[in-house]
Amino acid sequence: MSNAHPWLDQIPWTTKPLPRDMLEHRIQRALTLTNLGMLGTLGLKGPIVSPLEFYADKFTIYILPQPGSPKLKAMQRNPRVSFAVANPMAGWVVAQGAQLFGNAEILDPGTPDWEYGMTIFRWQASAAEINTGFEQPPQYQLMRLDPERIVYTEHFLRKDGYGPRQIWRRDEKSEQASDGFTEAKHT
Repeated sequence: MSNAHPWLDQIPWTTKPLPRDMLEHRIQRALTLTNLGMLGTLGLKGPIVSPLEFYADKFTIYILPQPGSPKLKAMQRNPRVSFAVANPMAGWVVAQGAQLFGNAEILDPGTPDWEYGMTIFRWQASAAEINTGFEQPPQYQLMRLDPERIVYTEHFLRKDGYGPRQIWRRDEKSEQASDGFTEAKHT
């Protein structure tokens, strides 16, 4: 039993869902606390997981993949991806993150969607670091992920009686919470 956090001992975990507006707020916050995430794709010889710089526009993620990279080729063959972002963990009490699932869209330079995406992706920081100039953004393909499903994890929610794993779906107006094991059976 945890003396500092006795609510962590509750088993089974509650599956009470957060109201959708509260869940969306927490997901957006998780996507702004860091700009480093892990992109999971399926390569020719199995899974590829790559740490990447990203920037979010609400729940839509923009990534500038290296031209010709295995992850870019994998997304071109099979657009189904998973993208995870987590904040530094110092124990169960502060475990927080989001995993996004959906189809990667590869945007070509010069298209309206690419132009918009490059207003979200902060390419100027990389340009300063590698000295490529600020006159125009790099003319690389941009990946956009508009997730169909997001699994948000925050164990501190248990303190207020909510499930630590919350599931958001783009096409549903209601939210779900999971004990963590039930959702695994459906993935």
